[in-house]
Amino acid sequence: MIYSDYHIHTSFSGDCVFIPEQVVDSAIKKGLKEICITDHQDFGFIADDILYEIDAHNYFKKIQEISFKSKNQIIIKTGIEMGLEPDKKDKIDSFLSSEDFDFVIGSSHLINGFDPYYPDYFKGKSDEEAFLEYFESILRNLDVCNNFDVYGHLDYVVRYAPNQHKFYSYNKFKDIIDNILSKIISMNKGIEINSGSLRYGLPFPNPCVEIIKRYKELGGEIITIGSDAHNPKDISHSFNLINDILIDCGFKYYCNFTKRTPSFSKL
Repeated sequence: MIYSDYHIHTSFSGDCVFIPEQVVDSAIKKGLKEICITDHQDFGFIADDILYEIDAHNYFKKIQEISFKSKNQIIIKTGIEMGLEPDKKDKIDSFLSSEDFDFVIGSSHLINGFDPYYPDYFKGKSDEEAFLEYFESILRNLDVCNNFDVYGHLDYVVRYAPNQHKFYSYNKFKDIIDNILSKIISMNKGIEINSGSLRYGLPFPNPCVEIIKRYKELGGEIITIGSDAHNPKDISHSFNLINDILIDCGFKYYCNFTKRTPSFSKL
């Protein structure tokens, strides 16, 4: 079973209003043994009048305080969801060296200046063109950025496509996805299995089951599981289903992280 949620947001993220204490209380009530708080850090990104940047010192200090207070009930790790962009490499490295983070999700949120969360990203292009552009951006990130532990929600773009997964499949983008997975494995990094897509009506997590299988076939072993919760009620959403998917794909373990080093827990 899965007892750790490694993708959770709090009010340190511009798109979440719930304070860390509320998040921790919910995780305890849901019976989790460990969580990692991974708030957003996307340099220079403003949307809906929200700047997606964090004061690293205050963030780290707060999570450490809560971790100490809750140490007899749950393990709390300090993570970050870092928006990767090649031209932000130096800023990313500086930010991550400023505090002793346990875990870093590398995510693609901005694709040529546009976030697929918003409809403007899809204007003037087919769903397939939008998906390909997204995967191409991941390859560009991987060519430059290596300061992360797992790549987050690899096919995140599908959540928000006008037709969602109607025109999407692993086979349509097999070559570029295999290239992405091979690069991640060669860098000794992992991937995240993100259940948030299931709340958006998709029938699969991000990435889809075929990508998870392919990652395993290519030799990938490092995986974390995250709900991408922006509301405490969504913590560990559909983790029973994710557990079954991972076992069906041949995985026996998932990962937790301490000081950027993975440890393996049995599914």
